[in-house]
Amino acid sequence: MTAAPPNEPVLLRRDDGPIAVLTLNRPHAMNALSGELIDALQAEFDKLEKDKAIRCVIVEAKGDRAFSTGHDLREVASSSDYAVHHDLLTRCSEMMLSINRLPQPVIAKVQALATAAGCQLVAACDLAVASSSATFATSGINNGLFCGTPSVAVGRNVGKKRALDMLFTGQAIDAEAALRDGLVSRVVAPDQLDSETLALARHIADQPPHQIATGKTMFHRHMEMDLPHAYSYATNFMAGALQSEDAKAGIDAFVNKKPKPDWQGR
Repeated sequence: MTAAPPNEPVLLRRDDGPIAVLTLNRPHAMNALSGELIDALQAEFDKLEKDKAIRCVIVEAKGDRAFSTGHDLREVASSSDYAVHHDLLTRCSEMMLSINRLPQPVIAKVQALATAAGCQLVAACDLAVASSSATFATSGINNGLFCGTPSVAVGRNVGKKRALDMLFTGQAIDAEAALRDGLVSRVVAPDQLDSETLALARHIADQPPHQIATGKTMFHRHMEMDLPHAYSYATNFMAGALQSEDAKAGIDAFVNKKPKPDWQGR
């Protein structure tokens, strides 16, 4: 049940102009993050980091049952070796960190259940658009395992007490609770998930790419700083950004009621 269908890659990619869409393609296994799928995601993120034609990335999943249920527990159970498990988790953590390091914003498009490392993947993305029928959980505790690595991303999204409530109980939350708590950024009707996510990606792709890329890096860095250092860092960033051709052209267009300028490349 956990192997990919014959001749079917575990990850699909299609490009829609400046938007790359990555599709988890293990619906038969509820899109569990096998080692093969983790490595495939890593390979695509490595390519995207250098791809200046792509300005936004969507991560979606095939099937109606799950966005992803996390690590493939059959694969995990196939070995009791610490080194094997450590290697798998290290590769997964590095893949999640790659999302943070990408110059392009990454949007999770969540159509259904996202649990454990699947919930972590949602939390690791910069933005998440969820169907109103989607649910989220850090459910490892139900299988005798505290969701340690998912707790890193989820805790940074929803805060300590909400994260620990999810981690200690393993209970699922619905899309509205995920929106309230900050795990997702938008909730839409199921039949609008495709169009709303693509519209968001296109809107972001139409913004100045260099400002988006450097702004994403700046944001993630200052979120790890104390308040005075964050303000100092952001002040230096904005003072430099104001010297850019994009900022000069954009401000001039606003002040003098000119058409929106063509932005510089990344």
